[in-house]
Amino acid sequence: MLYDWHNISDIVSGLADNALKEVVVGGKNIGLLKKGETVFAFAATCPHSGAPLCDGWLDARGHIVCPLHKYKFDPKNGYNSTGEGYKLRTFPVEVREGEFFVGILT
Repeated sequence: MLYDWHNISDIVSGLADNALKEVVVGGKNIGLLKKGETVFAFAATCPHSGAPLCDGWLDARGHIVCPLHKYKFDPKNGYNSTGEGYKLRTFPVEVREGEFFVGILT
């Protein structure tokens, strides 16, 4: 797969730990989640209903909870952990020389 890599270091530096934030990167609305030194990037809307996931919260296991129907998604791989069968689109995040980059498919 070919990705356009976008530097998101300025955005990441302002992210609170364990907080969800919707941003526009490469013309796409994506959600970001920082957990310690790890950053996850994912589609900003729920694959089930289109609800804004960054209006949701994290459960005790660190899964993203949709604010509309309470479906839960693992930010590492997008898997639906409550069993409804939906998968959240995720984007690769790389750290290069201390800078954070997110890959958006071309």
